[in-house]
Amino acid sequence: MKKTIILGAVAAVLTFVQCGEDSNPYLIENGRMGSITRDTQMKQLDSIFANDSIVKLNPIPNALGTQGEVEIYEKNGNKLLLISPEDESDPDSEISNIQIFDERYETVSGLNINSTFADIKANYEIEAVENAINSVVIFLKNSEVYITIDKKQLPESIRYNFNAKVEASQIPETATFKYFMVGWYELDDAETP
Repeated sequence: MKKTIILGAVAAVLTFVQCGEDSNPYLIENGRMGSITRDTQMKQLDSIFANDSIVKLNPIPNALGTQGEVEIYEKNGNKLLLISPEDESDPDSEISNIQIFDERYETVSGLNINSTFADIKANYEIEAVENAINSVVIFLKNSEVYITIDKKQLPESIRYNFNAKVEASQIPETATFKYFMVGWYELDDAETP
């Protein structure tokens, strides 16, 4: 009987410790970013970030709950996230995009806002590089994370050519991130890179 109680207590402690390890509030994984999942509704952000400040960027008159795009700040003023819903006018809307501002948010391989293109190359396969007006957007294979790099960091030969096909080999390894993003789109709505 004593052995059963001791084994039960050990199992409970191990379960508690393991649950504590799984609840990293800054870990980015497919379908999850800390306490936020791809199924999280905008109206749930108030409870998820109860100890932080939520700034509604497009306040909707007479809105019930959190609607529209919001910024999340720690109480000390440190900006954490910019969260965009699929539908600005619906508090039941799920999240479509998250822009990350805090270096504590990182992927399992350690990719965060302060990483460089060399970190991407060392840990990920690049799915596509999209040429935009002032930047290039890098999509990672088998990842919901995507990165924007300012064209000011690219060779001049492609910096001003908006139609050029930009190859990963043309991006300097020292290039830093302009935007570090997570995108959760419905497959029907998503454009494949």
